Amino acid sequence: MSSFEIITPDLPESVADATVVKWHKQTGERVKRDEILVEIETDKVVLEVPAIDDGILETILQPEGATVVGKQLLGKVAAVGAAEQTTKEVPKQELTPADRYQASLTQDKVNDNLSPAIRRLLGEHELNAEDIQGSGVGGRITREDIERVIAANNARVQHPSASQSGGNKQGTSVPTGREEKRVPMTRLRKRIAERLLEAKNSTAMLTTFNEVDMQPIMQLRKTYAEKFEKQHDTRLGFMSFYVKAVTEALKRYPEVNASIDGEDIIYHGYFDISIAVSTPRGLVTPVLRNCDKLSMADIEKEIKRLAEKGRDGKLTVEDLTGGNFTITNGGVFGSLMSTPIINPPQSAILGMHAIKERPVAVDGQVVIRPMMYLALSYDHRLIDGRESVGFLVTVKELLEDPTRLLLEI
Repeated sequence: MSSFEIITPDLPESVADATVVKWHKQTGERVKRDEILVEIETDKVVLEVPAIDDGILETILQPEGATVVGKQLLGKVAAVGAAEQTTKEVPKQELTPADRYQASLTQDKVNDNLSPAIRRLLGEHELNAEDIQGSGVGGRITREDIERVIAANNARVQHPSASQSGGNKQGTSVPTGREEKRVPMTRLRKRIAERLLEAKNSTAMLTTFNEVDMQPIMQLRKTYAEKFEKQHDTRLGFMSFYVKAVTEALKRYPEVNASIDGEDIIYHGYFDISIAVSTPRGLVTPVLRNCDKLSMADIEKEIKRLAEKGRDGKLTVEDLTGGNFTITNGGVFGSLMSTPIINPPQSAILGMHAIKERPVAVDGQVVIRPMMYLALSYDHRLIDGRESVGFLVTVKELLEDPTRLLLEI
């Protein structure tokens, strides 16, 4: 194989295009088989494009930030033999030692400091790379370096006297304490915004609240957490209790497990629950499938697997597709109360919150208990107050008496 092309993979269904997020290799760098060359972001997932063979990255046709479609050519990789042959032909030119040394310095600077995105920025703003001090690894010029120079140039234009007296050199800007940074929204963030607006504008959303005494579950975890972890090789968290309680409540209130499709209501005979996961790229909702058939250990392992894939940007379209109901746990960030927004086309979402010790009345006595607020947001077009309140009370009762989860009563 003399060379191979880097091609955009097939995009998920209903996704028209994608954005080149990051090139992991630059022109002239050696690549190895199966090494990730470039990341492509859609409004659902991030796709990685690996090298199909060893070689040297010859050209990058689509720089970072470019919009691409499926099967589009992104760049080319030359085979190691072909690349080395081309390299060996260069010394045939009659160059003096001084010329060769200067050429090597210039080529090193281009390869090390200037990614395609940086070259594009320099061209757009008519800047010279030699006038910019790079702050990246090995002196590489970063986007922040260019933005700093642009800001300094703008400041000199607006305040020429300060520029003349200050004696700034090579684009060094004077901190004002009121700096701004403008960055484009990622495709995932744009899609999240669209879906949130869709939920607000296309559903009759209402939220109802309740509270749960978490002491029984906390005592159960304290008693059996160590044995559970030894036997199942996973921690016993709160989410498995939440999922089990929600699954049982969905069985009793099928309207909450249904969805609206045009003028029809679809009642789902299975229990696929989406779990809201915060990732560096934004909020995603991977799906736990067939929760009624999963044990507590299976649920904990699956949640851990999906959370790790989300943090690493490895979630697939299949991981995110479907789901009849969503659980979001803002309590892990310290949220005491919230009104979660429905995840269309689902009809309801349950918000769990921080567990706080509060005084409550038990059998006529004021005691201190670990309490947690529950919030159920639902589409009032499909779910009435009776079903929503009954569903939430069922979740509360199951969590306050977790043995009922095992007995399914």
